[in-house]
Amino acid sequence: MLICKQIGKRSFKSNIQCRRFSNLAPRPLSVFKVLDLSRVLAGPWSTQIFGDLGAEVIKIEHPTNGDDTRKWGPPFYTDNGTQNSAYFSCCNRNKKSVAIDISTQKGQEIIHKMAKECDVVVENFKVDGLTKYGLDYASLSQINPRLVYCSITGFGQTGPLSHLPGYDFAIQAMGGLMSITGPPDQPYKCGVAIVDIMTAMYANVAILSSLHLRNLTGKGQHIDVSLFDVQATFLANLASNYLVSGVEPKRIGNSHASISPYDTLATKDGFIVLAVGNDSQFLSLCNVLKADEIFNNKTLPSFTTNSDRVKNRAPLLQVLEKYTKPETTQHWVKVLGEANVPCSPINTFSQVYNHPHTIARDMIWELPLNRNTSDKNSEDKGTITTVGNPIHYEDMTLKDYHHTPPPILGENTKDVLSDLGLTDSQISTLEKERVVYCHKPNEST
Repeated sequence: MLICKQIGKRSFKSNIQCRRFSNLAPRPLSVFKVLDLSRVLAGPWSTQIFGDLGAEVIKIEHPTNGDDTRKWGPPFYTDNGTQNSAYFSCCNRNKKSVAIDISTQKGQEIIHKMAKECDVVVENFKVDGLTKYGLDYASLSQINPRLVYCSITGFGQTGPLSHLPGYDFAIQAMGGLMSITGPPDQPYKCGVAIVDIMTAMYANVAILSSLHLRNLTGKGQHIDVSLFDVQATFLANLASNYLVSGVEPKRIGNSHASISPYDTLATKDGFIVLAVGNDSQFLSLCNVLKADEIFNNKTLPSFTTNSDRVKNRAPLLQVLEKYTKPETTQHWVKVLGEANVPCSPINTFSQVYNHPHTIARDMIWELPLNRNTSDKNSEDKGTITTVGNPIHYEDMTLKDYHHTPPPILGENTKDVLSDLGLTDSQISTLEKERVVYCHKPNEST
């Protein structure tokens, strides 16, 4: 079976390269085709995972503007003279970009043809936002009853807030996450759009389980996943604490509501994270610190059990920090690690992505760009560096497969339309009518 195949214009340069990938086993989702009508992060993150795992993902974009995140920068990079944002690159590899104006009847007819051949549709328009275009589940399921159609919205398809748009930052606030994040006097959001990412993961579980169910029933279905519901779900143990006790959790910085010391402590040159989860580890911590006073100083409260330490967290951290401040972070990471005390430095991005463990785990992928070699002044790089997929299989290494970089807007329009049976003349007419946009090699946008 030949796994190496042309994806739009990004085909291999030689048969030798093609043979390099032809001996690889099929990726798990290589039999599926996904129609991606989503933009920004939650939907594209979901569909990128499908692409990494071998599915053919067709990303539908507006012919003029494309995905909003193409302009979210700096930083930017160039591919064949075309500017894309680093943000766009984080969730759009292994996709084909097809630029279609879905507000036109001809554009809708093209989407209908695609949907007939697809297994999955992912969209994140407002509730009923695609109905007027005939691209909602009710319309597309008439064309393809086996279609698994996933709608990602801010608040779901039902309920009093279903009509509202949803944004990660706002959902972190409204969904309770910011009420427990940060110091007591200032609510913080998470450093990345964690609600979008988690929603993508739940969407993928829902899609894959629906594809499995389709094998049993022969029918697809409509999936309703919302950022708000996901946020309420992944409050996890703190949600359970509240539901059991009725007590509102409070912001406690980096501390853990139920475990101590589970916190950051100052060192000579920065900070160290401690994640002490039981009494044995706490005893080891005190032995390494030579902090005998924790048990012998009668003026201090008790720290013997975890409950004691949670109750007396503030004085405990004050005592511990007296011992950690004189030495460097790396010193404590070494000696505490040798004593099996869970701890960690707080690494910068450069430390994370250059770490030997990150490299050993194949977590850095270099994807080839369409370098414009005819332009000596081009800023194009030969590759773009991305974070790899964290899934590791026993009998395959995902990094070994051919992965395509984030596509240029409209890069694959002509090829995909040709595969649908449209002639060059028909495609040219559609482009003149501004129904579609086909990117041409060496064309800057």
